[in-house]
Amino acid sequence: MSTDTVERLLSELTLAEKVRLTHGATDTEGSATGFVPGVERLGIPPVRLSDGPLGVRTDEPATAFPASVALSSSFDPNLAREFGRALGREALGRSQDVVLGPGLNLIRVPHCGRNFEYYAEDPVATGRFAASVVDGIESTDVVATPKHFVANNQETARASVSVEVDERVLREIYLPGFRDAVDAGAGAVMSSYNRVDGTYMSEHEGLLTDTLKEEWGFDGVVMSDWFGTESVIGTANGGLDLQMPGISAKELFESMGMDPADADPDAFDYADGMPDPTTGGLYREDLADAVESGTVPESRVDDMVERYLTQLLRHGLLDGTRTNDAGAIDTPEHRDLAQRIAERGTVLLANDGVLPLDDETDVAVIGPNVDQTITGGGGSSETTPFTETNPVEGIEGRAEGSVSVAHGVPRIEDVSLFDAFGPADESDEEISDASIEGAVATAEDADVAIVFVRDQATEAMDRQSISLPGDQDELVEAVAAANDRTVVVANTSGPVELPWHEDVAAVVAAWYPGQAHGDAAASVLYGDSDPGGRLPATFAPEAEYPATTERQFPGVDGEVHYDEGLLVGYRHFDATDAEPTYPFGHGETYTTFAYADAEVVDKATVEVTVENTGGRPGREVVQAYVASPPAPDDLERPLRELGGFHSLSLEPGESERVRLSLDERAFGRYDADDGWTVDAGDHVVSLGRSSVDLRQEVTIER
Repeated sequence: MSTDTVERLLSELTLAEKVRLTHGATDTEGSATGFVPGVERLGIPPVRLSDGPLGVRTDEPATAFPASVALSSSFDPNLAREFGRALGREALGRSQDVVLGPGLNLIRVPHCGRNFEYYAEDPVATGRFAASVVDGIESTDVVATPKHFVANNQETARASVSVEVDERVLREIYLPGFRDAVDAGAGAVMSSYNRVDGTYMSEHEGLLTDTLKEEWGFDGVVMSDWFGTESVIGTANGGLDLQMPGISAKELFESMGMDPADADPDAFDYADGMPDPTTGGLYREDLADAVESGTVPESRVDDMVERYLTQLLRHGLLDGTRTNDAGAIDTPEHRDLAQRIAERGTVLLANDGVLPLDDETDVAVIGPNVDQTITGGGGSSETTPFTETNPVEGIEGRAEGSVSVAHGVPRIEDVSLFDAFGPADESDEEISDASIEGAVATAEDADVAIVFVRDQATEAMDRQSISLPGDQDELVEAVAAANDRTVVVANTSGPVELPWHEDVAAVVAAWYPGQAHGDAAASVLYGDSDPGGRLPATFAPEAEYPATTERQFPGVDGEVHYDEGLLVGYRHFDATDAEPTYPFGHGETYTTFAYADAEVVDKATVEVTVENTGGRPGREVVQAYVASPPAPDDLERPLRELGGFHSLSLEPGESERVRLSLDERAFGRYDADDGWTVDAGDHVVSLGRSSVDLRQEVTIER
């Protein structure tokens, strides 16, 4: 079936049928996040859309993979591609045609409630992972939907706040990840709720039409976020192709089995981060009238439908040629992948030799949630697994020494925007042994104390502080004072403050590890797997980050100003006296590595030899940072920018010649008149283990 099919269908569709394909409707089976009805008389099938950054979210269980920030901590795009393919297969296994992911907004502020769904504070790292996940999903003939386009870097007032950002900053920092996802073959892009420079993204012609569609050549579908439209004329003429969910809030709640009377969006804590639920049916109700009145050209509706049908054709949905092997849910391979991602994404922040644990070590497992599995944060990415393990189960199953357990402080409850629509999870019950004194006694009797701490994060609400909630800091300090072999494992959505990091023997960042939480933790702690992760975002005290004024975050009078410009994340720490606790790219291993003989291959490629000089197998992540010559007119430039990276595994004594292809954008800058520009001169490429631990240096003349 060729593109002639799309042209024929367009010619045969009535205006009412065309409109029917530009908005969502109530799912006839009640399983999908979104549903677009078909046109039966012309053989156009219905399409189901599922949430999916961490796993396929329908009304049935699926594999609960680790958070996106854990995946990106692996610094291994091949692992991300494998994950994307598994996600696509699970979507097929639940009869879903579109995955609403990946999420790839930049980690601009550590407070963002959805940082766990995103990849990094750096655009090159973000783009590599976004492209790999998109490629994996699309390889299964499932549509990937990178989101949220663009500059949705906070949840506070996300449906109304205007991001005031310089075009150069937008081009160099916030747009590249989406460009990479589009180039990887994404069939759809989801617009964000927020405004950019005063215009809602769902009707931002400059970014949706001029940049995304015309400049980048995106031929897919631009869909709104749920209830993320403010108008019919503005969105249609601005470049939106598909309004979701396309129905009223009442219809949506009823389709989910909820009483609409219990779902008043103004009646709960997340209201500030929620969209207007009265906008859901705008296209259904008014788009045809807008066409007939001439305010929206019918050619624009034809373009919407053509884009939609083209993607159905491309993915084998119009002619039944989709490579659908009935999908795969909760297979042994997917369970293994979920655990491998959790292990590979674990970052060993500090270790004085206490890790890995000896098999016979007597351990105390301490923390308010050690008997719970942390599969993710709250909101649309929540996934219900078939199976799961918690830290106590994982360590008890692995240890040969004794294992004692203490909670220490009251349970830190999960938070979710869905709490407003029903009773709290019964697993968040009170615990009876929540005393620091009891935890200290347990720690004193053990060879090693392992304290698991966590934060709380959800869609629709930012964290008020990046300190650990409750009395967890006090718990860590007390346990560390009682046992000088204390290990802290942080299960968090992103960076948190670690005021005790110098008082403990080891610190591990394990993020939200998904269904294999316990087994992955035990594997890394006992050295069955090497902690191969590196930080995709800087850990620092809250006051040290760049966006510290109210004007910068969360905004004043409906506007948030990106006054830090290009100095996001490690760029800020490189350019100022601010001291990170642990820098971007940092991560220790259970072995050691040496770098030697770096050289330039060509104008965008370098090589370096890496050797495992320790006594254990281990993973290394070689990172390349580019320092470009000064720009004319004293134009601001970061001190250095990530240009490329490569993850590899080496046996003791083994060495490998590593070749790194550097992203052209790391050499260049955006010029309003000339576009991407590479300044002539010496571009110094530093190779090393983090943004501050740089081992070799070469110069590329451009």
